[in-house]
Amino acid sequence: MKKLLLLGGSAQQVIAITTAKQMGYETILCDYLPDNPGQYEADRFYLISTTDLDAVLEVARKEKIDGVLAYASDPAAPTAAYVAEQLGLPGNPYRSVDILCSKDKFRKFLAENGFHAPQSRGYDSVESVCESAERFRYPVIVKPVDSSGSKGATVLHGPEGLVEAAEFALSFSRCHRLIVEDFIVRKHPYLVGGDIFVVDGEIVLWGLMNCHRDACVNPLVPVGKSYPPQLEQKDFQNIQSTLQSMVTKLGIQDGALNVELIVDDQDRVWPIDIGPRCGGNMIPDLLGMIFDVNMVEMSIQAAMGIPVTARCKDPKPYYATHNLHAARDGVLEEIHIAPELEPMIIRRAYYQQPGSDVHYFDNASKALGILFFRFESEEQMHHYLTSINDYIEVRVR
Repeated sequence: MKKLLLLGGSAQQVIAITTAKQMGYETILCDYLPDNPGQYEADRFYLISTTDLDAVLEVARKEKIDGVLAYASDPAAPTAAYVAEQLGLPGNPYRSVDILCSKDKFRKFLAENGFHAPQSRGYDSVESVCESAERFRYPVIVKPVDSSGSKGATVLHGPEGLVEAAEFALSFSRCHRLIVEDFIVRKHPYLVGGDIFVVDGEIVLWGLMNCHRDACVNPLVPVGKSYPPQLEQKDFQNIQSTLQSMVTKLGIQDGALNVELIVDDQDRVWPIDIGPRCGGNMIPDLLGMIFDVNMVEMSIQAAMGIPVTARCKDPKPYYATHNLHAARDGVLEEIHIAPELEPMIIRRAYYQQPGSDVHYFDNASKALGILFFRFESEEQMHHYLTSINDYIEVRVR
């Protein structure tokens, strides 16, 4: 039986373990958390950090694996690429994956290869950031170079709060480094985000969607996605051209990429983040409903070097997700959903139950669960999603 090494066993990653087993593979899991749920699904478990390249490589050699996958995990993606490269297994170039997982390296790549990139600079201390404060062109965004889900990110419209923003960013950085960059203003109502999938160097799935935020709680953290994206056709085509060119220049051959982009008022496409993995917040599940594909299976096939035969069908519109979240710390009392919204809900995934401690939603990992919707029209979809707080109340004491 062939063996697949999986990096990460969180609740959102268990699906990759169970799917691999259903496909007939022996599963080996690495995770640094002793209470991760994936260990109870995998055939064997190693309590090892997925960012420890050499330790994971040692496990891979010991187990004589046939493939390695970091499903829905930015921190583990370079490790998967490193192990694959060292052992001659299917995977994308380690150097390219490392670029995509480090915001300052990624900005440098964009600038050197003719893509639009905000002016930016990396720092490794609060003091060095403050020394540059007068040179910034506000507004700017301060964030860790190696995080996802808007963890540690702050938008500043002036130098006030710079020290706190820098300390906040560094607190989320594994390599203790942050980046300060120009804040790009978009022309569309939403950022564009979602997952794409590459087969033999060509993008075959364009899972681009509207990225929703909750300005009443935190305007930087994603609270859901909706399809179809509110984009002009020329902007959609420009995004497609940009992403395919990027994939080609990086030498990405197979697998999922989680993307976030902005189109500005001059029709320029600005890649913000490109993660070499499937997106979190159950994006693959949502795209499966829209395009009738199984991105988990596709990702496993790519990791094992098996031809990915699935192709997306004509998309079905008016699907969306909403990430349930709290506006303050406390104890969850109830998640109240208005009766008129109930008929549109087609799936519920709750992470927290009443009585659980919950926290202010300052990054995507603090979501309380996810609701999936199917609407009858685009007008209906945007009516409910733009006023979602009128229909969903997270009650915290």
